[in-house]
Amino acid sequence: MEFFESERFSEIVSRCKHSAIGKHLASALYVHVSALPAIDLCLQDYEKLARSATEGVPSATLVKFNLEKPTLSYLFYPDFDRDPHPALHASIQVNLLTLTATRRDYSTVSNSPILHRKETFVLPDYPHYAQFAELTRQEEALGLLANARFIGTRRQWLQRLAFHEVEIIDHQVIQNSKSTDRNEQDIEVIQNLIVEIQSDLEDRREIQNEGIIEEKVEPSVTLIVPPVEIARHRAAIARKQLSRPTRVVLEAGLFEEGTTFFDYGCGYGWDCDRIAEQGYTSSGWDPYYRPNVPKVAADIVNLSYIINVIEDPSERREALINAWELTQKVLVVAAQVLIQDSFSGQIAYGDGIITRRNTFQKYYEQEELKFYIDRVLEVDAIPVELGIYFVFRDATQAEAFRASRFRSRATTPRIRKQVRRFEDYEVMLAPLMAFVTERGRLPVKGELIQEAEIWREFGSHRRAFDLVLQATEESEWSAIAEKRRQDLKVYLALSHFGKRPKASELSPPVKEDFKALFGSYKQACLLADLMLFSLGDLQNITDICRTSPVGKKLTKSFTVHFSALETLDPLLRLYEGCASRTFGRLESVTLVRFHLDRPQISYLFYPDFDRDPHPALTTSMHVALQDLQVFYQEYDEDNPPLLHEKDLFVLPDYPNAEKFAKLTQQEKDWGLLDDYRAIRSRRGWLKCLEDHSAILKNHQLTRCKDADPYKLKLLRAAVRTRQKKRSQT
Repeated sequence: MEFFESERFSEIVSRCKHSAIGKHLASALYVHVSALPAIDLCLQDYEKLARSATEGVPSATLVKFNLEKPTLSYLFYPDFDRDPHPALHASIQVNLLTLTATRRDYSTVSNSPILHRKETFVLPDYPHYAQFAELTRQEEALGLLANARFIGTRRQWLQRLAFHEVEIIDHQVIQNSKSTDRNEQDIEVIQNLIVEIQSDLEDRREIQNEGIIEEKVEPSVTLIVPPVEIARHRAAIARKQLSRPTRVVLEAGLFEEGTTFFDYGCGYGWDCDRIAEQGYTSSGWDPYYRPNVPKVAADIVNLSYIINVIEDPSERREALINAWELTQKVLVVAAQVLIQDSFSGQIAYGDGIITRRNTFQKYYEQEELKFYIDRVLEVDAIPVELGIYFVFRDATQAEAFRASRFRSRATTPRIRKQVRRFEDYEVMLAPLMAFVTERGRLPVKGELIQEAEIWREFGSHRRAFDLVLQATEESEWSAIAEKRRQDLKVYLALSHFGKRPKASELSPPVKEDFKALFGSYKQACLLADLMLFSLGDLQNITDICRTSPVGKKLTKSFTVHFSALETLDPLLRLYEGCASRTFGRLESVTLVRFHLDRPQISYLFYPDFDRDPHPALTTSMHVALQDLQVFYQEYDEDNPPLLHEKDLFVLPDYPNAEKFAKLTQQEKDWGLLDDYRAIRSRRGWLKCLEDHSAILKNHQLTRCKDADPYKLKLLRAAVRTRQKKRSQT
């Protein structure tokens, strides 16, 4: 039929992909029948044509628009409103090429597919929309919807609920009161269920033709119960350097003189041994490698990549609680939070998988991990990096750490005037100048170690600082105070998303910061909230990005090097903080991208940014702020995206920034950057260099020695033309 020429079907697919209504999956768009009058008119006509080819569709629940071939299906979920996760009973598939219909009955299938996130199929004015959405929120918070490929059928879903010790009653998540200890009878019951699941695999593959299975279950994923004795000890890694969580603690400055360290589940003990070599009291316990080492209390307790290798939820919870009971100052919790696309050879079990090495892995979503820690320990865990959280024993220390994370760098103003009296006291006044640089205010009594000496000579910090002002620019000190004021506003604004600290929970120095820089803590909170509310204006965010002195500006994005992040307008720092406060960042971040066409922040990692003139993108993390979804991506090693114009992303004082800028200008003069689409990837860039007879080495372009002379003549003439045009503008 003419309607289904390839171009017309491509138009249908495009309309489906851009539909604001319905649930989007990789190969289909699903829409509740009540929402059909609100979808794109082209899609309405498409559905009406399908409806004309069959009977009995008025009682259908959902309409499935297939994006791979011109077919449309009507799906029947008779308990859609009543059942929190209704089962598929029947389907009618219409072939739009032949206008023929095929009906399938799934009511007798013992393990039918079920629906999740029902609110995504309907319009916001649907009678039960709020109830559906609230159920999804509860399920997401508990991690019930993670690893969606393992919850697509009724039995899988019930197994997930059992592992999380919950039930769904009247669209509410209810905590089970019964014990979760797994005895032999429990294992036997689960094994019997899995035997049935194995027999249902063929049925399930057929059901997937119509049922809404979030991810296809590949044949290589075997849904069986693994041996009772899982080899947890095989998850231990022999490291040649400190683990990332322990390095993060060191980098955060939490190790002070006399700090004690204990590694709970230390594996081979590499971390605790290396910490001991640095002069700290350190030990570690492991049930397999160091079972006889006593579990002792310590200032810093490390629980890294332990809870994700324990297959029993009750033991997992016990490990977290035991580590917390040993913690005197801060508990470090780390777990795997990203799951790869390939599950080849792995076994689905409970709320995780069994690897080829017969070890268990529970992969958390970042927010799911925080919720789990907070719920078990009744705390407010602080995300530090992706999959790494700090839990402070003392609320005051926790808030001091949070505030410090939003303190931008500042440089002590240079001495610009020769003042003899200042020169006489310069050494004595140096600590005072450093304090004001750090906090943006004068110290109060007892805050400065050198206080007695300064007061003996000047009578007060104010009089001493007056002498400093005579030798420096007062405006530079005012700028530092304003910078610290903005730092605190960003910190307070982000605290709005969690539990904003009471004034009594702030450390004495932070209390004094608010008093000196805002007049009162209450006034600071008011200004921070006003700042937070302004984030709702995406156009304002866009305008600020457009006027930023640093960063690469494109139509739909603004990208800046991570080192320049703290120099951005406070509103942009707050915008980025909305993502990093909840999810942390990638372990290594090179660039931060602000999306201007939607509320999203991306973290990009270019490991060779400083060394390679055009570094390759290896990994990225995208945080959608509207629904707090996180997407993680790894890129093709053979043909990865490349970065150009590195100088635009960094500040002028960045190492080699001048060298970056010279290369960019040379590449522009040579015409290498004229077609960005063609040079996005490595293959395209190499072809561009070849077409221009160019060789790039050490951030310097040269011509190929064996290039055609006539071609070189034309290329050099084009360079002179561009340079002349540039000099005239």
